[in-house]
Amino acid sequence: MRCSNFRNHRDTAIVKNIYKALFLSKRFFQVLLALIVLFIVSFFFERLIDYLVIGFFILIGLLVVDLILIYGKSKGIKASRILPDKFSNGDENPVEVKAQNQYGFKTYLRIIDELPIQFQKRDFKIETELQSGAIQTMMYTARPTERGEFYFGSLNVFVKSGIGLIWRKYIFDHDAMVPNYPSFLQMRKYELMAFTNKLKDYGMKKIRRIGHTMEFEQIKDYILGDDVRNINWKATAKRNQLMINQFQDEKSQPVYSVIDKGRVMKMPFEELKLVDYAINATLVISNIALKKGDKAGMFSFSSRVYNQVMAQKRSSQMNLILETLYNLDTDFRESDFSRLYIDIKRKITQRSLLLLYTNFETLDALHRQLPYLQAIAKNHLLVVIFFENTELSIMLKEKAETTQEIFTKTIAEKFAYEKKLIVNELNKFGIQTILTKPQELTVNTINKYLEIKARGLL
Repeated sequence: MRCSNFRNHRDTAIVKNIYKALFLSKRFFQVLLALIVLFIVSFFFERLIDYLVIGFFILIGLLVVDLILIYGKSKGIKASRILPDKFSNGDENPVEVKAQNQYGFKTYLRIIDELPIQFQKRDFKIETELQSGAIQTMMYTARPTERGEFYFGSLNVFVKSGIGLIWRKYIFDHDAMVPNYPSFLQMRKYELMAFTNKLKDYGMKKIRRIGHTMEFEQIKDYILGDDVRNINWKATAKRNQLMINQFQDEKSQPVYSVIDKGRVMKMPFEELKLVDYAINATLVISNIALKKGDKAGMFSFSSRVYNQVMAQKRSSQMNLILETLYNLDTDFRESDFSRLYIDIKRKITQRSLLLLYTNFETLDALHRQLPYLQAIAKNHLLVVIFFENTELSIMLKEKAETTQEIFTKTIAEKFAYEKKLIVNELNKFGIQTILTKPQELTVNTINKYLEIKARGLL
C-alpha cells in the first residue's frame, strides 16, 4: 500500500514538473488561429471541413511528437552563468552564459537571466540555436551605477525543437551575489596610461617642469645635455672626469582625497551620483600616488568626519582604501567645513596634498565656507574640486524661442557664470581649483596631481 502511494505521489510530481516547464509557443497559437479562421470559412465552403479535420489531427500529432522530442531526455540542456568576483561601478562588466545541447537534434534557445533589481531591466533575453552536442558561450555586459550587493536570480533557458510548437523551461544557477566596488577597471586603465605617458591622448596637457625637486638620488657620469649646474666638483676631482648629481621627484609625500558626502553630492549625471565620480577618482589617484612613491590616504565628511584612512605607503593600503570606499555613500546633511578643518588640524600634522571633492552652486555657498578653506590652505596644499552642471551646458547651446525658454536660459547662464566666479575667488586666495565635468573628473584630477609633482609645489 505504501509502495503504491509513493509511486502515485512520484508520478504526480513528474506530471506537475512537466506542466510547470511546458509553454506553448507563438507558432502553435498562429497555426491554431489559422485553423479556427478556416473552420469559420468552412461554413461557406463545406468542402474545406474534411481537410481542416485532417489538419487539426496533424497539429495534435506534431504536438505529441514535439513533446516526445523535448521531454525525451531528463536533462537535454546544460547551462551556467559565469560572473566576475566583483563589479566595477560605472563600467561595462562582462557576464558569460555557457550552454550545451545534449539533445540528438538542433535546438533553439531563449535565455532569460533574472538580473539584479538595481538594473530595472525586464526585457533581457538572448536567443540562439545549438547543434546537437554543441557548446556555446554568450556574453553580455552589465553597467551598475550604485555600489552594494547585486543579487542575480535564476538563469532560465527555454528550448524548442525544429517543430517549434512548445518550449521547455530549464532553471539553472538559482541565486548569485556580486558586490559592486568603485571603478577598479578605471583604476587599472589610468595606472597603465600614467606610466606609459599616454594620458595626453585623454586630454592630459604637457607640463613644463620648473626647476627640480631636491631629493638626491645618485651621482652619475656626465652626459652631453645634462644640466651643468648639477655638476659635482668634488666627485669630478676624485674621478678625473665630469660627474653630476641626479635628483628625483620627492617621494613619501602624503596625498589625501577628501570626499564631501553631504547632500550637494547626491546630484546625478549619467546615472551616477557626484559622490560616485569622486569615489572612482579617489581610487585612481590613490593608486597612482602609491605607484609614484607617495603616501595615499582618504576620508569623507558631512556633519562630521568619517571613513578615515591615514596616508601610508604599505602594500595593503589600496585594499584598505577600496574597502572603505565600497561602503561610502551620501546623506542629506549639510556639510560642516568647520569640523573638517578641526579634524585636519588635529590629525594631519605633515604638510599634505588635499584633494577636496565637493560642489558649490553659488558664490554665496562658497563664501560661507571660504574662511575654513583658507585656514586649511595655510598648512596644506589644498585643491578644491567641484563640478560643472552638464545639463546647464546643454541648455545653453539650445536656441531659445519662447519667453519661458529665454527666461530659463538666462537663469542657466547666471549659474554657469557663478561657477567661473567661484574659481576666480578661490584662486584669489591662493587655493588651487579644478572645475570639471563629472565624466572628466578622473583625468583632470590626475593632471593636477602630476602638475603639482612636476612643479614641486608640495
